[in-house]
Amino acid sequence: MIDLVNFSFDFGGRYLFKDASWQINPGERIGLIGQNGTGKSTLLRVISGEYSLSGGTLTKAKEVTIGFLNQDLLSYESEEDIFTVALGAFSRVTELEVELAKIYEQMATDHSDALMQKLTDYQTEFDSLDGYNIHHKTEKVLEGLGFETKDLKRPLREFSGGWRMRVMLAKLLLQNPSVLLLDEPTNHLDLPSIQWLEEYIQDYPGTVITVSHDRFFLNNMVTKIVHVTGQKLVHYPGNYDDFLDAKSEREEIQQKAFDNQQAYIRQQERFIERFKAKASKATQARSKMKQLEKIERVEAVQDDSVEINLRFEVKQQSGKVLSKLYDIEKSYGDNLIFKHTNAEIVKGDKIALIGANGKGKSTLLRLLTNMESVQKGKVETGHNVNAAFYAQHQLESLNLVNSILDELRHHSPQKSDQELRTVLGCFLFTGDDVFKKIKVLSGGEKARVALAKTLLTQANFLLLDEPTNHLDMQSINILVQALQQYEGTFIVVSHDRYFVSRIANKIWWIEDHELKEYNDDYDSFNVWKKEQDAIRAKNPAPVVKAPKPEVKKEENNGASEIKSLKKQLEETEKQLEGQKSLLLTLEKEMASPALANDYEAMTEKGKAYEQCKQDKAKLDEQYEELFEKLLSLEG
Repeated sequence: MIDLVNFSFDFGGRYLFKDASWQINPGERIGLIGQNGTGKSTLLRVISGEYSLSGGTLTKAKEVTIGFLNQDLLSYESEEDIFTVALGAFSRVTELEVELAKIYEQMATDHSDALMQKLTDYQTEFDSLDGYNIHHKTEKVLEGLGFETKDLKRPLREFSGGWRMRVMLAKLLLQNPSVLLLDEPTNHLDLPSIQWLEEYIQDYPGTVITVSHDRFFLNNMVTKIVHVTGQKLVHYPGNYDDFLDAKSEREEIQQKAFDNQQAYIRQQERFIERFKAKASKATQARSKMKQLEKIERVEAVQDDSVEINLRFEVKQQSGKVLSKLYDIEKSYGDNLIFKHTNAEIVKGDKIALIGANGKGKSTLLRLLTNMESVQKGKVETGHNVNAAFYAQHQLESLNLVNSILDELRHHSPQKSDQELRTVLGCFLFTGDDVFKKIKVLSGGEKARVALAKTLLTQANFLLLDEPTNHLDMQSINILVQALQQYEGTFIVVSHDRYFVSRIANKIWWIEDHELKEYNDDYDSFNVWKKEQDAIRAKNPAPVVKAPKPEVKKEENNGASEIKSLKKQLEETEKQLEGQKSLLLTLEKEMASPALANDYEAMTEKGKAYEQCKQDKAKLDEQYEELFEKLLSLEG
């Protein structure tokens, strides 16, 4: 479908890729991974046609269409509402609507067979493109990505960059290209939206290539890993965990081959050095020199894993309770965030606060640090609590004219340069990197500097808001190790499931404007949550706690419930018959020759027909649920 053969790409003489190859096949789910700066995003731009190769060839099949979600779309602006922007995915349907309207006007004076044939062709194409359902599809995708129904008519310009990116992702998914290129798609999504996207992509009919640092997303979504390393592409079957196992085996074999070759080279070099001046052996020595010059060298394994052995100090120990929420209420105007919320953070808690955006996670962190106040209730800080807060906006507060080392010097003057350089080394700033100016750093590099500053505060209570945003896998692993070794207490807002699974001993989430708590790690929480969701799916009605009734009363209640269910079944059956009858009527009306000449009427009938089908499908589902429940009670 797409072939990249012996290709090279360079920026100003610096090669990102040299003599690399990649064959992309239909239906593949590919994770493109590698350290920041190795050229992953650049490679997506090459495939999309935005960049040209320095050497080699790129060929695409004629029928290939490409959709590219990239970080540039964060700045996209429009006065249109987000529903209209996303609906732009169906440009051909919109064009057909305009053309059909013109034909209906012409038909007032033109009754030719040619015009009738044109009408038939356009109507057939409109139907094949599922023109009557585009509004429903657009709503479904936007709501799947976290937008509420009431937001769909809000102008795009009212939304932040992250939410704009979701709109562009929705538009891209609705366009349904044969190759979908996604550059860090989970960066701007909350956990429910990430899980929705995983399910959507698993059923996606085309090829998907994604650059991502989200290990869980890669494990759930991809069937192949392409690793960018040493200006080449190394291909591995399976998901990210499979890649780690295969890479480890491959590197073990490569390291042995490298060691053996180095031993052989040293042996030959000793022979050459010893006998090159001896007349009887000089010819043999020269022969061995030529052999060494021609030998294809095995490359040493590049270890991109980093182990840190640095303990981030806590200046003083806190009391047992660091913070307590007493029956708090918080709202912004009519937007209620918390009501009757109570919670307690105790020494040693490693809390992950997870869930959908807009529920109040960042608000809670600001309440805990007294950056905001509550309308009712009280937030109480414990004894000897020294808090440090990290959020994305702190990247903007870095002094752009400072070097990285200067930024840490100003922040922690009590530390020696060697101590600061040791810390920066843990965050991948080595050698002369520490003298780079803040203004030339990437978003991920700035995030690492800000995180280093936060951990140098010697605080005993850390509050971290989305600390893994903009970090690559290596940097996330460093942060995981730092937090695992941290002796204080912390609460972290994050949508990165791998990160949360490695650092948290308690899970918090916000539901119905209240804080909920699960007192164990993320893996246990995930199992429990799936069990709870399955129970709710089978028993949608709320469970009401009541005193245990007598046996006779139970029997009466059971008979009463059966009677109620039978009545609901009868009502649902009547509604189904009504929908079936309406469908038949609409089908007859749409087949009427008189309606074929009235485009607006035909469009309205089409919409009514599709809505009727959807209503019937819901009633069918409702009928089945009621019937199964009745069977279980009667059985």
